[in-house]
Amino acid sequence: MSEKHRRGKSLILEVGNRKTAVARVYLTEGNGVVRINSIPIEVYQPEAARNVMMELLMIIGKDVWSNVNIDVDVKGGGVMSQAEAAAMGIARALVKWTKSSALKKQILAYKRSLLVGDPRKKEPKKFGGPGARRRDQTSYR
Repeated sequence: MSEKHRRGKSLILEVGNRKTAVARVYLTEGNGVVRINSIPIEVYQPEAARNVMMELLMIIGKDVWSNVNIDVDVKGGGVMSQAEAAAMGIARALVKWTKSSALKKQILAYKRSLLVGDPRKKEPKKFGGPGARRRDQTSYR
């Protein structure tokens, strides 16, 4: 854990995973600032990835996260996997912070994978072809 996160009075650390992307979410007391890899969520690019994370924050309401600062460090995977991993970590951290079963039920009703996770990974490549299932074509003429 970095020094900037140790300084906070209260701290919650939660992890979100999607494929090979891993997001570490730090919640501290604050004024509702959300940063992804030190970039404010309002200017995070690409827009589709930003919408995945903002969608969760809009569903649960500003009153839940207006008194906490959310810092997300996300690595690995692609852009959308990183966004989904960050959204999962934020959802888990906010449920842990509020200790609210109503919030947990609300998130589960909206999208279960935000709290439970998705175990699917990329299938490994096998011999005899360029990918996991695809094979080289054969010609008999």
